[in-house]
Amino acid sequence: MPNIGVPGLIIILIIALIVFGPKKLPQLGKAVGQTLKEFKNSTKDIVDDVAEEFKLDDKDTDDKKKI
Repeated sequence: MPNIGVPGLIIILIIALIVFGPKKLPQLGKAVGQTLKEFKNSTKDIVDDVAEEFKLDDKDTDDKKKI
């Protein structure tokens, strides 16, 4: 993944301000933030489900070893 750095980030923000305008920029930022939050929650749910499946598999394997 490329390292943008501070100067590159400033240039991107200036271009976004010119393209979207000062009134739309806060709305765009809010939408991006909500999207990232939903993505993070979805990936957390998926990771939790997979971890739970592995725990169940380990428990079943341990139960079979005891028999």
